[in-house]
Amino acid sequence: MDEADLVERLDRFGGSEAERRAVARCARDLADSDAFRRDEGYDLTVETVLNHLADAPDGGPADRWNWWLGSLEAAHGDYARFQVRRWEEA
Repeated sequence: MDEADLVERLDRFGGSEAERRAVARCARDLADSDAFRRDEGYDLTVETVLNHLADAPDGGPADRWNWWLGSLEAAHGDYARFQVRRWEEA
């Protein structure tokens, strides 16, 4: 998971730089945990994240990320820990 690439490419969903960094950090943590690969059968990539976030009904990067993580939580459990809860604006 290329965290810097994800931060840059999340700009298509709006939000602040700090919000995009928070989402990318959670995505990296999820990728590092191997939970996604175990449950879904493939690696978590920048493209995977962007494709799933594009399916969300609306919102900024954190809203979309949390919407998708909610789906993973419902399907597999133990994904709530990867949700974005807050970020600090510089």
